[in-house]
Formats: sequence, C-alpha cells, structure tokens
Amino acid sequence: MRFRPATLTALFSLIVPAALVAASPASAAPLAADGPGVGTPWVVTLGDSYISGEAGRWAGASNADYRRADALGPNAYHDNAGGTGETIARCHRASSAEAHIGGGVNGLNLACSGARTATAAGTNFKPGIDFFNSSAGKGQALMLQEAATTRNVRMVVVSIGGNDFEFASAVQTCVVNFLTSPSWWKNYCHDDSSVAENFTAANVAAIRSRVAGALGNVATAMSNAGYSTSQWTLVVQTYPSPMPSSSGFRYSESGYTRQSVGGCGIWNRDADWANATALPTINGALLGAASDVGLSNVRTLDMTHAFDGKRLCEKGVGLYEEIGLPSWQSPGAADRTEWVNQIRTVTTIGDSPYFVQESLHPSYWGQLAMRNCLRQVWNGGAPRSGSCTVGNLGTARLTPSGEPSMVLGPLAKG
Repeated sequence: MRFRPATLTALFSLIVPAALVAASPASAAPLAADGPGVGTPWVVTLGDSYISGEAGRWAGASNADYRRADALGPNAYHDNAGGTGETIARCHRASSAEAHIGGGVNGLNLACSGARTATAAGTNFKPGIDFFNSSAGKGQALMLQEAATTRNVRMVVVSIGGNDFEFASAVQTCVVNFLTSPSWWKNYCHDDSSVAENFTAANVAAIRSRVAGALGNVATAMSNAGYSTSQWTLVVQTYPSPMPSSSGFRYSESGYTRQSVGGCGIWNRDADWANATALPTINGALLGAASDVGLSNVRTLDMTHAFDGKRLCEKGVGLYEEIGLPSWQSPGAADRTEWVNQIRTVTTIGDSPYFVQESLHPSYWGQLAMRNCLRQVWNGGAPRSGSCTVGNLGTARLTPSGEPSMVLGPLAKG
C-alpha cells in the first residue's frame, strides 16, 4: 500500500521525538542510613530513549498478531511506586531497561524518552540533564542529586545527545522520502537541508559542548550529594546502529515491502549514510564530550555494533511469521528475531498497542542485551570501558537470567 504524502505528514506529526529514544520499576526503598559510600550499591541511568527502555515491551515483531511479540504487556512502562502508571508521561521507562543489572546491585532509571541535554517544559515535559525545578517537574541532574543523597550510587550511566541531533525528525524525513518517491527517481533524506544542517561542523561542536555540560551537571550533582570522585564512576554510553547498511537488508528497496512489511522504509544510500556518517558523528560528539568534561572517573560503553546481526530488517532474522515461531517465548526466539523495533505509521492509529515513539529503538531483547553489557562494565564494582557485541552471533544464547549473552571487548580504535 502506498500512502499519500499528506497522510504520511499527518501521521508523523504524532511523533514524540524519542530518539535517540528496569527490573522492577518499584525498586526497593533505600535505608535511612544509606548514602555516599554506605549501603547497597546503586546504578543510576540518565538520558533519553536509548537508555530509558523505550520499545522494551516488544520481543521481536509480528504483523499478524502483536501478542506474539508482547513480552511485557500494557503496563510495560509503568514505573511509579505502585506500578499503576508512569512517573512522567511518555518517558517509557520499561521494566526491561538496562539500569537493573541485579546481582546485589540496585538500579534506578531516571532517563526519559525524548529527553535532550536541557529540560523541555512544554506540553510533554521532558527532563534534561540539568537542575531544572518547577511545578512541571525536575531535571535529571537534580533528580540524581536528591536520589544519591540517600543511596550509595556507585555508577551513573548517561546516554544523551541523539535528540539534540534531531534524530526522530531525520527518521521521519527518511521514511516519508522513501514512501513518496519511486525507485527509479529516489528522493534521499541525507541531503535534505533539514537533515544535513544537523551534521554541520558548527552544530556538531555545539552539541558536543551541550553534552559536556550535561556530564558536568552529573558531576556537580554527585558532588552536591556528598560524593568524592573516587566514590563513583561516570559511564558515557554511545548509540547502537539500529539498521544495517544497504547490503544487509532482507527486503528489496524496490516497491514498498521494506516499510509495509519490515517497518524499515529507507533507501539504501540513506542507510549507508546513517551507518557511515550520522552514527559515527553522533557517537564522536559523545566521546569528545566525555573527554572534554575532564573527569578522572569516566568510562565508556561503546554500543555501536551491539546489535549487528540482529538489527531491524537485517538478513538472518525476521518476523515471527517469517521464521516460523509462534511467539517470543519459543526456544530460539531471541536468536532469530530482531532486537530493534519497527518504524510504525498507520499501525499506531486507534486502539493500537503501539506507539510511534517506539520506532527504531532497542526492543525487549535489545534492552536485555544492553543490560548484559552494562553488567560487564560494572565488573563487580570496578567499572571498566569496552565495546559490546553479540556473543555467539548466529547461535545467540540466553544467560540463566534470560538475557542475550554479550561480549564486552576492548574499545574500538578510531
């Protein structure tokens, strides 16, 4: 089915910028005596949708029956104390999010889908990594400061900057261009001014500075809460590639199957640009900011290739009806389905269980894979840097705790 441009524009106007973007949301309350250096260790996550748990409800995908992939159900994003709703609407802090590494370590997820480095207090409140404080809500740095006062926070993990690069808007442009231009006269998105302007040298430098400022706010929050630098570690987490380059797609770019079936409507050349230019630029800004902040307690978790082999529309994985498995609970489902959620348009209309903002985010398996990576970074309380990839690619296995087994290797060079 081919959609008219006007229809697509109306649909995509519903997008809540969530790009880039939890074990139990009701984490155990800290003891009154807990605080800096005292009590059970905590890991706190800050940032946007790529660490909040966005799309963590879905374990793979099915166009025939959503229940095949519905791992967490309609309460997936309920993170308030009673588990009855969201603490902040549309932050989508899924119970599968990476914050909760377990093993005697408590997790607190303060990230919010759609967040930028600075708080946006409009119709949809989105806390940035700052000290914003009003009747609308608080910034994530302030939330961290207050939480760390009565918890022994040993590691703070930050994923931020994707929305500053207007990731959701770029995805919108790419999909609209794919669906409204023929294969013999392709309209690419990477050279559209609305997309290209986000990747100019000046804008990259400005966002790098804002991310460095956000990381500085994290350090200030911890200092204000009574911590010395030696008592905690700041982990800067980069973004994973959500889709393959042109040669890795299992759907042809001719016709509309790539979007109508796979939910990955993007031209080959734009996919190549995303992996070769956009993602390295965004991650480079984050790594540069991590260096600029000048802290001795910084580590890096590189997620660039964490989903390679399991990405949206990639060869080797598929929808449940394509691979012949009945549901996400079937043996082998984690190995044979995608770890990144579909880009959705008309399937979000009406009483649909899907949200547009879940598009192109790590789904249930992806969230648990990132958690497995983060646990290895924690390293028993001696945090280390590393690059994470799928373990046993092609025959990926689950750990006893139900997570994909990942490998944390040395940081990639260059």
